[in-house]
Amino acid sequence: MHSRLRGKPCQPFSSSLRIKVSATGNYTYPDLSIICGDVQLEDNRQDTALNPRLIIEVLSPSTERHDRGWKFKNYQLISSFEEYVLVSQDEPRVERFMRQGEVGWLMTQFAGLNESVRFESVGCELPLAEIYENVVFGPSPE
Repeated sequence: MHSRLRGKPCQPFSSSLRIKVSATGNYTYPDLSIICGDVQLEDNRQDTALNPRLIIEVLSPSTERHDRGWKFKNYQLISSFEEYVLVSQDEPRVERFMRQGEVGWLMTQFAGLNESVRFESVGCELPLAEIYENVVFGPSPE
């Protein structure tokens, strides 16, 4: 994402940047967060941001339910938060949730290495082939 955001007012942060949901007081460590404009920090320690625009989570069997449920519900309470992206570990599949004002969220799914996902909230696009570069998928469970 770094190269795709070069020259734009948005910057990506790794999972070492904690996100605080001020409305609930909850903290999370997303796999990737993108903040546009000035980073609003909780305090002088500079390890907790308050204003992510886009959050990306890589799903695993142990985290998927939490990422889809509790985390997503909390993230929705952040006023700057516009886009949530879930990346599958098991197959080339990405789900994107876009805030639709006060009416809810629109989910779009991208599947297959020939697809590209457009991150609308930050104005960039990334092919799934790049997201999954060097990933070897095992046989599908039957």
